[in-house]
Amino acid sequence: MSTISAQLRNLKEPDRDEQSLLFFSIPPSHNKGGGASQNSVEDGQHKVEINAVLSLVADGAEDPYAGKLYLIPPYLAFSSLDRKSVKFTIPLCTVRRVERLNARAGIYALSLLLWHGMKIVVQLTSLRPAADHFCAVLSTALKAELQAGKMKSVKPFSKTCYSENLVLDTSPVADNEREDGSLIDGGEKTGEGHTPAFHGGLGLRFKFPGDPKKLREASKTKLWTNYFKAHGRHLTLIRYPQATRFVQVGLPNRLRGEMWETLSGSIYLRFANPGRYEQILEENKGRTSTSTEDIEKDLHRSLPEYPAYQSEEGIGALRRVLQAYSFNKPETGYCQAMNILAAAILIYMSEEQAFWLLDVICDRLLPGYYSPSMHGTLLDQRVFESLVTRCLPIIHNHFQEVDVQLSVASLPWFLSLYINSMPMVFAYRVVDCFFCMGPKVLFQVGPAILKINGEKLLQIQDDGQFIHLMRDYFSSLGDSAHPHSSDPRARAITKFQELLLVSFREFAIITEQTIFDERRRFRNEVISSIESFSKRAAVRNLRTFERFSKEQVGLIYDALFKAVCIEPPPAPLPPPVSLLTIKDAVEERPDTRIGLKTFRVFLSEIVTWARDEKIVTNGFQQRVDRDVADHELIDRLFGFWDYSRRGALSFQDLVTGLDGIILNDLMDNIEWFFNLHDKNKDGFLTKDEVLTVSESMLFIFRYEIGDAYLGAISRFMSNAFEYGDALLPRPEGAEEDAPTPQIETNQPYLSLATFRMVVLADEVLESFFETDLSASFRLEPVPLMELPPSSSGFLGGLWSNIATDTNVKLFHKLSDEVGKTIGKHQVIHRPSIGRYTSIEDTRPRESLLTPAMRAPPPLGATSAAEGRGAAESTTAIESRAPTDAHKPLPPDPTSPADIDPLAQATIAANALMERTPFAIDGPGDEDDDEDEDEDEDGETEYDDGDVLDEVDAFIEAHDTGATDADREVAKDLRVAKPL
Repeated sequence: MSTISAQLRNLKEPDRDEQSLLFFSIPPSHNKGGGASQNSVEDGQHKVEINAVLSLVADGAEDPYAGKLYLIPPYLAFSSLDRKSVKFTIPLCTVRRVERLNARAGIYALSLLLWHGMKIVVQLTSLRPAADHFCAVLSTALKAELQAGKMKSVKPFSKTCYSENLVLDTSPVADNEREDGSLIDGGEKTGEGHTPAFHGGLGLRFKFPGDPKKLREASKTKLWTNYFKAHGRHLTLIRYPQATRFVQVGLPNRLRGEMWETLSGSIYLRFANPGRYEQILEENKGRTSTSTEDIEKDLHRSLPEYPAYQSEEGIGALRRVLQAYSFNKPETGYCQAMNILAAAILIYMSEEQAFWLLDVICDRLLPGYYSPSMHGTLLDQRVFESLVTRCLPIIHNHFQEVDVQLSVASLPWFLSLYINSMPMVFAYRVVDCFFCMGPKVLFQVGPAILKINGEKLLQIQDDGQFIHLMRDYFSSLGDSAHPHSSDPRARAITKFQELLLVSFREFAIITEQTIFDERRRFRNEVISSIESFSKRAAVRNLRTFERFSKEQVGLIYDALFKAVCIEPPPAPLPPPVSLLTIKDAVEERPDTRIGLKTFRVFLSEIVTWARDEKIVTNGFQQRVDRDVADHELIDRLFGFWDYSRRGALSFQDLVTGLDGIILNDLMDNIEWFFNLHDKNKDGFLTKDEVLTVSESMLFIFRYEIGDAYLGAISRFMSNAFEYGDALLPRPEGAEEDAPTPQIETNQPYLSLATFRMVVLADEVLESFFETDLSASFRLEPVPLMELPPSSSGFLGGLWSNIATDTNVKLFHKLSDEVGKTIGKHQVIHRPSIGRYTSIEDTRPRESLLTPAMRAPPPLGATSAAEGRGAAESTTAIESRAPTDAHKPLPPDPTSPADIDPLAQATIAANALMERTPFAIDGPGDEDDDEDEDEDEDGETEYDDGDVLDEVDAFIEAHDTGATDADREVAKDLRVAKPL
């Protein structure tokens, strides 16, 4: 089995609109229609952006922030000028009222009242026409949401979020929680005896990792509660600088799952698709596939040290989430390291929440990481090595000298988001920052780890010492970074706090734009390496090479891959569920099969007569155009090679089929051509099939010089019907001069032996079947296809939009029309066989039939054949086209060195499956060590003041981007009355 895909070549860099969707975590399906606004384009809704100043109307309101307000129906989004201080994405269905404020002259301001009572004031600072247009589009979008009825679903959805219960003055769950956030008695019942409505993970029952007192869970929860009351929550959360700082300090266990889906945007998918997760499981109940088999193998290797995954409850939840994702995304299915990721997030999230978060991680945050080719992971490993070379040149040079592979350790870091490398209490802190600040966190934490351990890394000599050093460092992240310091505050700083400090300060130069530029730089190199590896794997997985050498099979693969790039085969549709569960049968491994359209392109790369090559001269240029031929012979050959009768051909089918013709001799070729046209495989050709044979040969010889082949086909028809009639069985007792018996056109007429005799009776046809037929199948190196150029900068993007295949064809068409006008347009077709270079004819060989055996052929048959020949014949070509013009280019010797993804994937698998157990991950005991946590005055060591000091210091370093005049206007708008 082999999988051949040109998907990597078709990957396009996100345009400006797509980058906006990624930045605001908006699901792509909701862009310009989708979800609640399916008809948004028809209703006149479209993306609009405008300059604005944001402020809140609340006690202790934040400073106003200048930025841009975006209307992307059905969402309203805002970002500050620096694109990191303030940001929000609010579904329009959560907006209850929009008013224009009566402010100073020349001030255009709107007041938005959200469903939970929070009021946002937005001052539109663009010109008046732009502000009016924005308001008109906003009004239209709000009406569409109201008509769709989405506003009614906000309240029921909010009940599934824990933050709604947290902001209540009398929380119904506070008395039923432990200090770490887990529920007493496993959370099976609330105080009133009902199951809790809000979503939660396995930690509610099996406790969360870490000691709640050391993690300061109570202080963090209190800070977030106050923040939610003033800045919204879940669907309407506004992210100010202190929110980012709260995330860096660490999310409380009970809020972690909800904050993950809010920061990543998966909450919008869950809100827009209620019940979709349960529907997927129900529709695929009992279904088995290769993905489900792989899932079962990895279930018990997913964080086995956590108690939930030592029970059937946790294993069952993990199985359902992974299977639901594989059924929802069959093109991806289940891939390596996905089990670690799902097991980690299920501790803090419900199954439905984890399902949608897994979808966002695999498709938007880390595209290509969890795919069969792992192209995203390999590309980011190349980017990471480049960043290490730039930022840490001494370490990089030492690794080069001792031949240490950086990916040995960094590949598991990126695949598991550090979950499988660090103790879970610290790895989840990194994951918090990942969802809040984006994938750049992975590229900032990695170099920080190397820099902190720089002196020790310069002493290692091999990969084993490198891995051992990293394990020792990760196991000591909870220790003091400066244990011998005289300053008690310095001794209190842990190695993990030092790691975050180095990551976000010293490596803040690694931005999203830096990563984007580096990915674009190395993308073609990585894709070429993956394609080379895929070719080796496809050739290695063949059952047999037949009579071909390995190099020849590689040439067949190159032609097939080019055909797949030009005409991608349709994605195979899965059979019905009932057909997938017959006894113990499972789905087959994925195997790329091409349809008829792709097969035509493939054959045009292999066979000379399966393409139309013409030299076009129009007075301005001379070019060689190659078009894919379309004829019934090609369709017949497609069915002839479809040995499994699936309506599609595999790589193995193509190798077997080509072996049956390329390496044949004269008699084998005649038999092959006979069997190709013997539709019912009874060993005889009917009269209709004899006519089809002549049409096939006319198609093959359509561009040959002279009338030699046309005369050969005419003689073939005469001899075929003459020999066929002569050899028909006659009734017993019939006289020799009796008329030939008549048979139907669909009755057996010509046997293989008679067909050989007819072919060998003509010198031209004998020569064709002896050498020319096999020679027309040419296994030659396919010129390397250029990867799509990256549109870097304005000129690069402009050129990529101009130099498209469509525009090139339009230019050729225009030049041809001008050439016809001035009389300089000429088209010369290149012969497929090219044996005869002059207008000459060959003499027919003497007939093998005696005069007594001859009988006049049916008039209708010969006249019909000659009519077809006259209709399809072409005029003689005055000069033969040069043969060197269509020779393929040799492969490029400067192609980049191959990256072996198989070796890297094996290393990653071993690292992911052998997670080091850390004692710190165990749930903390609430009753132990109470005396150690108290100082001499009886107060706890960890209080709210420590966290608030960190937050205040962080906020002071941020600039709001608003001027003093903007602050004064915002102050007046907080008390302004609506018009």
